[in-house]
Formats: sequence, structure tokens, C-alpha cells
Amino acid sequence: MSRMGRLFEKFRPARPSEPDGVGIEAGLERWMAVGLGNPGEQYRRSRHNAGFMTVERMAAARNADFSRRKFNGEYAEIRENGAILMLVRPETFYNRSGDCVAGIAGFFRIPPERTIVIHDEMDLPAGQIRVKRGGGDAGNRGVRSIAGAIGKEFNRVRIGIGHPEGPEGDIDYVLRPLSRAEMAQFEPIFDRAGEAALAVIRDGLERAMNHFNQRA
Repeated sequence: MSRMGRLFEKFRPARPSEPDGVGIEAGLERWMAVGLGNPGEQYRRSRHNAGFMTVERMAAARNADFSRRKFNGEYAEIRENGAILMLVRPETFYNRSGDCVAGIAGFFRIPPERTIVIHDEMDLPAGQIRVKRGGGDAGNRGVRSIAGAIGKEFNRVRIGIGHPEGPEGDIDYVLRPLSRAEMAQFEPIFDRAGEAALAVIRDGLERAMNHFNQRA
């Protein structure tokens, strides 16, 4: 039995009558877009929370809220192209994101190919978006945690944040809150990352890659 098969066996299937709305509507696939980040006000506006801020903006644009909780995560639900899309914020802290993702994937029977992980990427210039499936984690421990939990074949939307200029260290750079000016620059980038995630569902991975992986 595959890793995902074993994972699915741990959880009973969802039923439409359950009170928190976990039942799958007839004929609708279920996807999840996981924004990586750290819980807590001190991290809310940091570069490392680019994934969090992306899924939050996706939810806000559709009047959805993160009122549902399961497996150490909060999630909102929206509809996209005839599918249910769960927007997930793990509360396990960045480096243990796989704990939350594996629990939700197993309970809702969401395979890796219908999982989209949205995360910051220092090895991309600030503002660039890249869509891919699988691949190495490039030292990103959140991505590594998810790959260890459900396998590597999930979709990824990578948000370029670049490397710090000057003496600022990498850790301070990714965890420091963005200034108002920096936030104003990043907000349209987060919106574009959200559109890239939706394009994976609506248009398929290859078309999403062809569109969003063009150099800015």
C-alpha cells in the first residue's frame, strides 16, 4: 500500500451530516491550498509568512473566513472551477507543517496532486512567482516536513523573497515584519501567488507553469 493509501486508512471518510461542514458535496473534488507560516502576531507580517498572507487574501476576496479547525490547523473553504478548495493555515509552526497537512489530507482523502503548498523562496528574486510539482526543498524545512509526511508529489507556488542586502542575517530577514512600504510592494505579489494556485485547479499544472513561470 502506498504512503498516501496508508495515511487515508487512518481516517474515516467525511460525511455530509457532520456539523463542521466536512462532508464532500456530490460531484465536487476537494483540494487544499496550504499557506506556510508561523502563528502569532510577531510573525504575521514577516516574509516567512508569505504563504499565510496569500491564503488570507484569497479567503478575504471571497468573503470566507478561517473559522474551522482540524489537525492543528485553521481553514476556510471556497469554490473554484467546480471544486471545493480548502485554504489552510497550519498552526504547528513552519518547520512542522507536515503534521497538519498529513492530518487534513488523510481525513479528507486529498492526494498530493490536489495539494498546493504556497511558500516563500529565498533563492528566487523578490516578487517572482514559480509553480512546480515536487523537487527538492532547497533547505525549506516547511516543504521538507510536508514531503516527509505525504511524499514529494504535491504542487508548489513559490514566492520569491530574495536574500537580504547588507549585514542582516537570513533568519532576521525572513522573520522581521515587513514595513508598510514593503507590504505595499508584496500585496500584489501575494495576489498573483493566489491566482497561480487557482490556475493549477482551473487550468492544470502545465498551463499554470507556462503562464506564471515567465520572468517578470
